[in-house]
Amino acid sequence: MDFRELQYVVSIAKHQNITRASEEVYVSQPTLSKFVQNLEHILGQPIFRRLGNKFLLTYAGERYVEKATAMLNMKKSLDQELDDIMKKDIGVLKIAFPIMRGTYMLPCTLPVFRKEYPRVKVSVTEANSDSLEDMILNGDIDIAFFALPIRHSDIDCDIIKEEEVLMVMSANHPLAGEGITRAECKYPWFDLSKLKGEIFIVQRGDQRTRQITEQIMRDAGIPIGNNLEIRNIVASVELAASGYGITFVSESHLRHIVPKTKPAFFSIGNPKTITSFVAAYRIGIYLPHYASRYIQIVKDFT
Repeated sequence: MDFRELQYVVSIAKHQNITRASEEVYVSQPTLSKFVQNLEHILGQPIFRRLGNKFLLTYAGERYVEKATAMLNMKKSLDQELDDIMKKDIGVLKIAFPIMRGTYMLPCTLPVFRKEYPRVKVSVTEANSDSLEDMILNGDIDIAFFALPIRHSDIDCDIIKEEEVLMVMSANHPLAGEGITRAECKYPWFDLSKLKGEIFIVQRGDQRTRQITEQIMRDAGIPIGNNLEIRNIVASVELAASGYGITFVSESHLRHIVPKTKPAFFSIGNPKTITSFVAAYRIGIYLPHYASRYIQIVKDFT
């Protein structure tokens, strides 16, 4: 079996559909269907369960796809390393950001990169951080930029920057004057235990900001119950500034958000909450020199 056939199975598993997989791997639908039939005959067992038009993996299929994905990632790594040896400054760089990060980081970093590597094609993906980890593992992207934590042990990272997570509330909130000065904190420090019963504006569960918020609130003994869930971080800050509720956001984001009404910002935690913004990639994968350079450009920007 060659690498193309491994890609066929992985693509069908990803899309759970022969038609969409055939479009991705550039073969006809009948050819792909016949390939699956022949492969299952050779293996002596099914690797897909058919449920209408859906192709769902059997246990044998799950094991097949796991190993096929690993082999395809190894081949990709070898191809990139050989390309680095054979060609100079030619290639494809697949990068990814959460939407909020990409809004202000892509315009500042891609022009610099293009000037240095005009012959490297850049592909950009924007998605939530959990999805970006899956894309790294599947080999769909080379590098993703997001905040810790990382869920998968097969992903490594370079720390781009340590950044503080701040609490945001209306400057007119009854508790806005409760912040205290602490030597360790750039912003007034706020005791989160005073917020029980307040409305919180939080992101969706697959976003890092939400995961960090949940940890902050667990540490403070505050249940996330009375809340508003939205993906849009800018809207979260605007709502908090207007007095709708309270939200948490990284200081880096706040540098690029200008709410119509100026809110109050506070340090929270013991004595403050710090997270790491990182460049994440699959362990063992070969990163071309231009990929390492792009990571440095992002570091320089931040």
